[in-house]
Amino acid sequence: MTKKKRYTKSELNKIKKAIMERMDQVVFEMGEIKDGISDTGPTNTSLSPDSIYSLHMADAGTDSHEREKNYLLMTRENSYYRNLEMALERLEQEDFGVCQICGDLIPYERILEVPNTTKCVDCKTKEKLNLI
Repeated sequence: MTKKKRYTKSELNKIKKAIMERMDQVVFEMGEIKDGISDTGPTNTSLSPDSIYSLHMADAGTDSHEREKNYLLMTRENSYYRNLEMALERLEQEDFGVCQICGDLIPYERILEVPNTTKCVDCKTKEKLNLI
């Protein structure tokens, strides 16, 4: 039995749909994070610049930590979105879904779960363990 070397048009359409849905989800999540960034901290214009010191230092520290965490989450989501965009670009090419290391077709189930992947599970595991 010969190994399949590329996905069918219907499989590619399902993959494209899954990528687009993920992208929509990421955009929504980035909006939520952005709202979280703008909602933290004393932003009320009626407060004087010195009134921040009337807050408890621990509250100010917590607000600062939450804001920093939200910035990190935004960066992570933005990076994931760019990876999904690159996956869409690869989808237009003939070699979409082919492992960059071993050259075999990445299992369809993995592509649906991790549509921006460029490696099969075996190669990714070996890479993580520094065996490649």
